[in-house]
Amino acid sequence: MRFAIDLPNFGDLADPGTVVELAVATEAAGWDGFFLWDHIVVAEGLPVGDAWVMLAAVAEATERVVIGPMVTPVPRRRPWVLARQATTLHQLSRGRLVLGVGLGYPPDVEFGTFGEPEADRERAALLDEGLDVLHGMWSGEPFGYQGAHHSVRRTLFAPGPEHIPIWVAGMWPNRRPFRRAARYDGVYPIAADMHMLSPAEVAQVVDYVGAHRTATTPYDVIVGGPMPSTDEAAAYEAAGVTWYQVGPDPAGEGVAAIREMVAGGPPR
Repeated sequence: MRFAIDLPNFGDLADPGTVVELAVATEAAGWDGFFLWDHIVVAEGLPVGDAWVMLAAVAEATERVVIGPMVTPVPRRRPWVLARQATTLHQLSRGRLVLGVGLGYPPDVEFGTFGEPEADRERAALLDEGLDVLHGMWSGEPFGYQGAHHSVRRTLFAPGPEHIPIWVAGMWPNRRPFRRAARYDGVYPIAADMHMLSPAEVAQVVDYVGAHRTATTPYDVIVGGPMPSTDEAAAYEAAGVTWYQVGPDPAGEGVAAIREMVAGGPPR
């Protein structure tokens, strides 16, 4: 099992210099990955930094850690713009990008503030179409698309990237997001009521996704939470988790505490 630092992109962590400093410290302390939340607005007046700009700076400042947004809300993205940004960041990081995707949350703030769709069903349709477009743009072949929400006139996207892993987030025990995740490279389950999923619950997710998965390529299972003990980490690994992302309480921990957490290294 690998370990990553997962940070919100708001509050004190809206500052790009602070985020880059923490990314460099993450790599130096032996962590395997560094991920950022991707929000536009969180609360009125609260500073928010652009996750993609900060990830580009992180890519240049680090050499080894896997990086990516965790997660980017595809329903509010133009998928062809996302395809271009992801390709460029993948090149800049020398192949270290993982693309975390999901519906986006909370919908009333992240979408409704800007007059964008809030309903789960419509956002799910936008997510599925967006993923279709991403794969088509990255196919290396001329691609055209006509969906209910997106249209692409036949075009050849270049440069064609190496494979960029896609990790799909979903709220358990809803089942549809996990049938979607089974088609891609990883699953990031989050409890619908926001409690920390137990190893037993994660094992249920792993079994469900496995039953709907047809590809034989490697598949990641990601959970996020506070720093685990060695025994807790072992229990999640036994449940099938391949990445454990450690993150601070965004309402409770300041930068000094995060620096200390990062410097302590992963719970090997």
